[in-house]
Amino acid sequence: MGLWSRLILHFWVAAMQEDLVKPRPEGQAYHPDPVQYLQEAYERTIEATAEGNDCLGTTTATGAQLFYKGDSSGSTPTATPLLYVTNLGDSQVIVVRAKGHKLVYKSTEQWHWFDCPRQLGTNSPDTPTENAVVDTVELQEGDVVLAMSDGVIDNLWAHEIVENVSKSIERWEAGEGGPVGGDRAHGTNGGMTFVAEELVKAAKQIALDPFAESPFMERAIDEGLASEGGKLDDISVVAGLCRRNAS
Repeated sequence: MGLWSRLILHFWVAAMQEDLVKPRPEGQAYHPDPVQYLQEAYERTIEATAEGNDCLGTTTATGAQLFYKGDSSGSTPTATPLLYVTNLGDSQVIVVRAKGHKLVYKSTEQWHWFDCPRQLGTNSPDTPTENAVVDTVELQEGDVVLAMSDGVIDNLWAHEIVENVSKSIERWEAGEGGPVGGDRAHGTNGGMTFVAEELVKAAKQIALDPFAESPFMERAIDEGLASEGGKLDDISVVAGLCRRNAS
């Protein structure tokens, strides 16, 4: 039923928001600490599912928090979008620069062994403070940030994801994907929903094909296992567009 993973995400967001609005001494700036937020979420989830609730579960965890890097050395202060990517397990965050069909960043998957990812939850030894990894990625306006479950990356190679996303945005800008009012540039006004849906379709097509070549098949063969076709698994995509605030 996915309760464990939903609780982890709920408490992860709550911990971040609580720290963001927490009063600080004058001159002390806020700095994201996503691993600590995930650790708090993990502990709160254990507490919420403890004695009396009889709730068992495990989940991988991947997330991206948008912040900025300030520079006041020049005559005019500037701020560069900075993405804090946190990962534990075999889900993945990818950043695509669609204009150039370019892969900007891809997080690294974590396994105990093949097809056994690190996870948070019941009977798992993994914890955020011990095992989660954080990367920071400088973004440009128009970059697309994707958070995906292993059902996507087990069936599509990174270059296929980049091409799928870039072409989906081009199609969206050309008017495909349903009627919408306003600007469609770079995938605005609903374009990210279209991007996510098209990526899910592409991953599902490979997952259901017993003769397709897939990243999962390639890794299995490298491990000496007989494997052919796609990998049936949960397929989830969240897509976000880096845009400048109107204000």
